[in-house]
Amino acid sequence: MRVTRALGAALLALGLAAGPAAADPSPSPSASGDGQAPTQAGTSFRTATEIEQGQRATASGSTGDYLYWSFPADTGERPTVRATVKLPQTHGAQTWQIDVYDGLRRRQACQYGAATRTAAQDAGPVELACVLRTVRSWSEPWADDPLPGTYYIRLTAVGLGAPDLGRPVSAEVRVDSKDVGGAAAVDGSLAEPLVPGIAVKADEKDGGSKAAVLSSFGSDDGWSSGWWTDRWVWTALGGVLAALAGIGGYALTRGSGRPSRVPPNV
Repeated sequence: MRVTRALGAALLALGLAAGPAAADPSPSPSASGDGQAPTQAGTSFRTATEIEQGQRATASGSTGDYLYWSFPADTGERPTVRATVKLPQTHGAQTWQIDVYDGLRRRQACQYGAATRTAAQDAGPVELACVLRTVRSWSEPWADDPLPGTYYIRLTAVGLGAPDLGRPVSAEVRVDSKDVGGAAAVDGSLAEPLVPGIAVKADEKDGGSKAAVLSSFGSDDGWSSGWWTDRWVWTALGGVLAALAGIGGYALTRGSGRPSRVPPNV
């Protein structure tokens, strides 16, 4: 009876602990507080337009230009970058491509998605997508794993005929992330996220002049520390259930504990 009550209590604890984790899906980050989406793009890494995840950004440009945006990505997120290029009504065949770079300007490979597409002559809009690998809290120095910090989007035409060079186009980009959680957790964390300029900010309280910062994404946005994941919860619950299973097995196999009566020798 006591074993049954113990197992019931363990299952109740498991349900209470798993409930919040299952009921906490990764919400899409909302747009900026002022409700104004960016309507222009930068022309280089240094002038990239900052956007938040879940925010739709638009820009106008010319074929042959490089359009740049930047966005933050934290540990456990799997960002998906989508871009739509609206071409003129009449045009030749064009090939467009989106590239994503991390805070160290290392090009990140797309896990899947059509990051390069060719529009046939006089075809409609070009839709591109790039799903990055899950952002890790720590990585080996020689590895090319995605790490928390600033990421850059570059949109440009890589295949273009001379008659279409310089013609006006409009683009739309959006970044969303899926929270992978403890399934992709690793030990260790970065001292600082890969945000350009974060290590050279001067302390205004000390009277220092504020250095140029390439991105305003910083600790105010709440970067994760990298050590806590829901993996710890499931590990602890697994240990508790294993201990209860051992106690239950012992209780079932030890018998009643009373010595058996041996009939006297006749």
